[in-house]
Amino acid sequence: MLEQKTFLKQMVEFNKTTFDNTFNSLVLLQEQAERMSKTVLDQAAWLPEEAKKAINDWVEAYKKGRDEYQNIVEDNFKKVKEFLNA
Repeated sequence: MLEQKTFLKQMVEFNKTTFDNTFNSLVLLQEQAERMSKTVLDQAAWLPEEAKKAINDWVEAYKKGRDEYQNIVEDNFKKVKEFLNA
């Protein structure tokens, strides 16, 4: 029984590490795309300010959703660890 619990803890830790690394890579990719988009928007004189604001609002909403998703996943990993330590 103890070996199974140890194995489960290691498996959860591996999955958490995998999630963290993948998530951080995606964040870097998204931040790079955001910087490129901002450069294009800044140079697009033909694009109305309302459209630029809408795009910026969309980017902010996306980042907020991404952060909320990360918090939910982190909370659930914490719950699983607490369960396995009980």
